[in-house]
Amino acid sequence: MSRFVVGIDLGTTNSALAYVDSTEATEDRPAPVRSLAIPQLVAANDVADRPVLPSFLYLPSEKEFPPGAIDLPWTKKAGRIVGTFAREHGAKVPARLVGSAKSWLSYEGVDRGAAILPRNAPDEVAKLSPVEASAAYLGYLRDAWDARIAGKSAEDRLEHQQIYLTVPASFDAEARELTVEAAKSVGLEKVTLLEEPQAAFYSWLSEPGDDWRKRVKVGDLILVCDVGGGTTDFTLIGVAERDGDLELNRLAVGEHILLGGDNMDLALAHAVAATIPGGMEGLDPTQRVGLTYACRAAKESLFTDPKADSASVSVLGRGSKVIGGAIKAQLTRETLHRVLLDGFFPECEVTDQPARGRRIGLTEIGLPYAADPAITRHLARFLGRQGHALPSTGEVARPTAVLFNGGVFRAEGLRARVAETLSAWGGGPITVLSSAELDLAVARGAAYYGMVRRGKGIRIRGGVPRSYYVGIETSAPAVPGVPTPIKALCVVPFGMEEGTEADVPGSRLGLVVGESAEFRFLASTVRREDAIGAVLDRWSPDELQELSPLVTSLGDQEGEQGDVVPVTLQSIVTEVGTLELWCEGTRSPGRYKLEFNVRDPLED
Repeated sequence: MSRFVVGIDLGTTNSALAYVDSTEATEDRPAPVRSLAIPQLVAANDVADRPVLPSFLYLPSEKEFPPGAIDLPWTKKAGRIVGTFAREHGAKVPARLVGSAKSWLSYEGVDRGAAILPRNAPDEVAKLSPVEASAAYLGYLRDAWDARIAGKSAEDRLEHQQIYLTVPASFDAEARELTVEAAKSVGLEKVTLLEEPQAAFYSWLSEPGDDWRKRVKVGDLILVCDVGGGTTDFTLIGVAERDGDLELNRLAVGEHILLGGDNMDLALAHAVAATIPGGMEGLDPTQRVGLTYACRAAKESLFTDPKADSASVSVLGRGSKVIGGAIKAQLTRETLHRVLLDGFFPECEVTDQPARGRRIGLTEIGLPYAADPAITRHLARFLGRQGHALPSTGEVARPTAVLFNGGVFRAEGLRARVAETLSAWGGGPITVLSSAELDLAVARGAAYYGMVRRGKGIRIRGGVPRSYYVGIETSAPAVPGVPTPIKALCVVPFGMEEGTEADVPGSRLGLVVGESAEFRFLASTVRREDAIGAVLDRWSPDELQELSPLVTSLGDQEGEQGDVVPVTLQSIVTEVGTLELWCEGTRSPGRYKLEFNVRDPLED
């Protein structure tokens, strides 16, 4: 058992690390959760501690900086810049800046293992894959830990500690597996995944100690509203009773909504551009990206200093007037609140639904951002869907308490708008559970969860947050122009616990020998009653969503190439928190893991 329990929030905008030194625990007092102050470049030749590590990676040209200007305490020849200086300098040279890697990691529309970032970089820039970018942030945190905490103690190095790495609740099985792959690529093998909303709730549990039992009661339905840099996550946690004590159960998670701080930064950029001559149309593509990054920095500045009325925004000029022709403007607090409140948190009814944008025949390959930026309407849709799926909630799930998470909610006005909206929907005031240090809550909660796993606290019960299905092609005559219908076989039921495995009953399927076979893979956040082995003949588009396919090959089974052999399926939810599906041929021994197909769909 490791001395330290470490929680890592690998965020879209900021990453953070918290830890517990288990040797500090006593019989009367648990070991405290501490946050790691992360040394990083804040300017050329200037390294300073910061509470978080901005999730940005800058790829400098060969002679962009003088020797030693970007050295770190643990390396003298850093080829990349990570953190604050990467974000600040990259805003001026966005073609060399990697951002939103976590959002790309979750996007099944691209090959997430391919070098695609920065997205619009020139040919001379060596691009990275979303997995490599995520690994770079984790590798940086590893080096910072080893320099600051481990020192000369080999057994205290991060690779030897138990790590709890957080992911959005809406991450599908493939995105989770790729996150673990990124961690392993930098030597972090002892990793367990934890959903971010749950980590935020664990952080809240750790703050008052056992006083949390006085703040909630049996029957309460708690909404964790998590708006991060790239995604919006909703989670419902129920308070129940078992053997005379309170019990917490994760009841529901929302769909993957690519909507968050990135969208807000772009909206602020348009608002600020309207105040400068020529507006957004007067800026070239590089300047537009630079303005968006500058508005992000200004937004963070206003969130950090609530007394400031405005923050400056500056974008480099073009051509020979790169410096002298810089465009300068101000992001006022009034503009910040107006754009975010009216655009992203408008007042609406609980029956409202997010708008769906029309897709154009030809579209640029990029992140599939939500068509409607109104987070309150997405929340209304989530509560409506879960109202039909959860018992005893009626047509709409009505939370009795809300816990906010994500740096966006450092703005008190945004928290108030969501609380007012929920109160109006519920017909009475909603309880707001206070949470300190929103930027650090997820990492701190993950570290606390690690101690819970060691028997030092209350655990939220939940298991797998969605049901998973494999598509089975039906035996039917071919009809021109009509695709062959499929059935959906439930291989992982909702709530299947980590560290468990199960054979899929009745799953005698046929695979072709010597050829790669592809399985269609589907998931649902609302079908909670489907047991493992259940077969669905039909379903609505809102019930099941198709994910990346799974592939395998039974090349060494007995039989001629092209023969169809019977196989069975087994599901495993690992202790790490990833999903494994295994296929076993019945003619000869041997098990074959169904691997995710991570090829770019455009290559198929």
